[in-house]
Amino acid sequence: MLELWHSTGDVVRHMSGVCGWPRLLHFDDIDYLKCIINACPDWFLDELLFLLKTNRFIFVNYITVHRELIRAGVSTKKLKKIALERNENLWADYIRHISQYLPEQLGFLDEVSKDERTSGRSRGRSRKGTRAVKKGVFVHGRCFSAEGLLTIDGMISNMVVKGSMARVQFLEYLEFQVVCADEDA
Repeated sequence: MLELWHSTGDVVRHMSGVCGWPRLLHFDDIDYLKCIINACPDWFLDELLFLLKTNRFIFVNYITVHRELIRAGVSTKKLKKIALERNENLWADYIRHISQYLPEQLGFLDEVSKDERTSGRSRGRSRKGTRAVKKGVFVHGRCFSAEGLLTIDGMISNMVVKGSMARVQFLEYLEFQVVCADEDA
């Protein structure tokens, strides 16, 4: 320590140059991975490794990719699924139009069905502070369908059918349950 003090004037050894093992992935490689994750956030590390090998000719361990993604601010989180058919402009027009009515004047009909065929990954990656979002076409199943009318007072009427509700069934539901429930109230 005394020798270091006499030679450098400091008791702390300052390393010249870069310390540690050199990075295997450069900035362009990390940027490439971030672009892939933005386009498809539910890819696994082995799929990212395959793309690095085939497109950039880089052979690294999946731990290296994982650590570099964490260092770049990309984390793993639960995916939020949004319908591919969603249109933000139409949604804003609907909100503007519906805001002219009082809550007591509104009733909402919705058909719900469970679909066993729709599968997907539930976790994905994205930058810290942002949601992991994956768009996909929603496949409708043929199990049971339930139709219900929701108002400010709660569920007024409902109907359950096997498969999807046909036009005739829907019109009968509207005429005999929804309109009759409205007249009774």
